[in-house]
Amino acid sequence: MLLAAMLALPVPAVAETPMTGPEFADRMTGKTLTFSANGQPYGVEYYAPSQRVIWSFLDGACIEGEWYAEDRAICFVYEGDPDPKCWKVYDADDGIRAEFLDDGGSAILYEVEDGEPLICDNMGS
Repeated sequence: MLLAAMLALPVPAVAETPMTGPEFADRMTGKTLTFSANGQPYGVEYYAPSQRVIWSFLDGACIEGEWYAEDRAICFVYEGDPDPKCWKVYDADDGIRAEFLDDGGSAILYEVEDGEPLICDNMGS
């Protein structure tokens, strides 16, 4: 009877842990991922070796940058913008989820499977 009562209790959710730098590198390097926000296409990013990235808002204009790990966050610095953009990145069952840190976590991006390819009109690619 005690076992049945214990089984009926809600199971606490396992706390998610943001990816570390090495986990992020292992999961992302060499991949191109498309992200959505609020159910709408948001952008696409290619994760090159040596922590280099190329980002596009799906408009054909691409910017190069790099990422680095800092205190369980993954931060990005892009050409023309010296201010880092830091995210808590999670490897969830349904793909990558990234929560932006600089605005109280209100911006959340989700990896989508049926994404757009990375097209860079301004880079000759």
